[in-house]
Amino acid sequence: MTDLHFCTISTTNIIKQSTLSIRKFNPPKNNNLKIIKPHFLDLKTSSKSTNPSSFLTNRYSTSSISQIQETQINMSQGENESAKLAYDAAMEALSSLITKRTRADKSNTGDRFDILFDYLKILELEDSIRQLKVIHVAGTKGKGSTCAFSESILRNCGFRTGLFTSPHLIDVCERFRLDGMDISEEKFLEYFWWSFNRLKENASDELPMPTYFRFLALLAFKIFVAEQVDVAILEVGLGGTYDATNVVEAPVVCGIASLGYDHMEILGNTLGQIAGEKAGIFKRGVQAFTVPQPDEAMRVLQEKALKLNVNLQVAAPLDPNLLNGLHLGLDGEHQYVNAGLAVALCSTWLQRTGHDETSYANKKVLPEQFIKGLNTVGFQGRAQIVSDKIIKDERQGDLVFYLDGAHSPESMDVCADWFSRAVKEGYEHRRTLNNQSRTSHESVQDHHHDTLNKKSEQILLFNCMSVRDPQLLLPHLMSTCANHGIHFKKALFVPNISVYHKVGTAAEPAKDAQVDISWQLTLQKVWENLIRGGKEKDSKLVDVKSEEIAIDAELGIRNAESSSVFPSLPLAINWLRDNARRNQSTRVQVLVTGSLHLVGDVLRLVKK
Repeated sequence: MTDLHFCTISTTNIIKQSTLSIRKFNPPKNNNLKIIKPHFLDLKTSSKSTNPSSFLTNRYSTSSISQIQETQINMSQGENESAKLAYDAAMEALSSLITKRTRADKSNTGDRFDILFDYLKILELEDSIRQLKVIHVAGTKGKGSTCAFSESILRNCGFRTGLFTSPHLIDVCERFRLDGMDISEEKFLEYFWWSFNRLKENASDELPMPTYFRFLALLAFKIFVAEQVDVAILEVGLGGTYDATNVVEAPVVCGIASLGYDHMEILGNTLGQIAGEKAGIFKRGVQAFTVPQPDEAMRVLQEKALKLNVNLQVAAPLDPNLLNGLHLGLDGEHQYVNAGLAVALCSTWLQRTGHDETSYANKKVLPEQFIKGLNTVGFQGRAQIVSDKIIKDERQGDLVFYLDGAHSPESMDVCADWFSRAVKEGYEHRRTLNNQSRTSHESVQDHHHDTLNKKSEQILLFNCMSVRDPQLLLPHLMSTCANHGIHFKKALFVPNISVYHKVGTAAEPAKDAQVDISWQLTLQKVWENLIRGGKEKDSKLVDVKSEEIAIDAELGIRNAESSSVFPSLPLAINWLRDNARRNQSTRVQVLVTGSLHLVGDVLRLVKK
């Protein structure tokens, strides 16, 4: 048998090899989507299977089998290394498209929004994108959850689904889901390089490469067209009017989730301005739904709808009784608002595509497939509960992370309410059996019989972007928790591991890099002032006196009376683990919030 030799392949060679292989890959040119009639049947796999080991045993000697297996291992290792280099090269190429976002408005023609249609032509999507049966959802909070509910409902109705959401938490493949699963790395690389190279070959001064999010949205369209999905569910990235997803000119139905104050430097400073941007996804004559909104926002939505002859209806929050004793797959009382919107969107999609004449919005009964979809949905980083794997394996403590990417004042209230209820009610234990089968929503297993009898302590792990106002976010969080009788023993402030200008493993800073923690020290100052009673949002921050800060010279940790600033997230996680080991009779419950990037970084560490 010939010896196999493996060599290290440079990133440049990987790009070239990927390019050559992708040129052979031609997505279907016949882009007419084949609509599959819902079957509503349970699919059963065959009980017969082929056992590779028995096949080898019958055909080869024991020594030959060993050689074959060793060769397979070597080949597998070589393929894995090559695949990693190819993926890293793709992430490097994707990172090159990241630019600082500026406000898109009439003065800059929406960052040249019309150029998106040129990109569609280059990617051979100009005609085929019109064949996609789209559900388009915008909003400040809840739009991602609404999309996840909608995808799960229609998948359980028997349709082939495509779901595009943002941001990703751990891996960029999370943004593209086919039939409820993240796109495979192999498929992602095929579609990525085909699209990237085609755009690169046509780039010029007048037609530059698309920016990061625009490229990802275009890639989503390419994937969904080529994979011939029956329904494409699109979450708006930011705003609506000039968002890359808004190149869809004729969606089947549109939705506007809850509105609030966020991205004001881009969308405007009032709820009316923000609502106007979100309503930019309305299309003439296309049915739209929203949820109960503040009066100022609702007036603008209604005005925009009237101008475009859009039938805008308000979807009521889902009645829990319609679930026949089951729970929603996403935790929190606020999810009933998102679920109600999803039911209205899916019901209308089924009607408009000729699959069901019945509207289930605001009805007293739901089809079994709708209930199953609402019950089995999973969406990482939204009201998610995860046990720390290391502590659970050691059985030397009890450390549980409660993760939610809330980053606006309104969503901070919702997050605090969910966390407080989960902590007080032992929510994770009631939900364990219901969620054990899920891969995307990791529930806490009751590995100690006396867990419910343990005392508990709550710790906050927090970071937010510097464009957000911690004097709005932290008071909302603290006061809502306090109203439930929940008080944090300590708050930990950390910088994110990932950085905004890189994607993938390259997004992690070098281990010896100097980290600027001045923003985290500002967060600590806000927290300490709140603890001392300075809860008025307009009150001037009082500096925490230097003698009140204990500095760990070796680790660089800044300890105040009620909080600590860590120079890195891994240091904070290790501190939490050590704390759990020292206090094995206590359940340590850590709320991770303020940033979806922080949530993703924590998930990456605690799931290892």
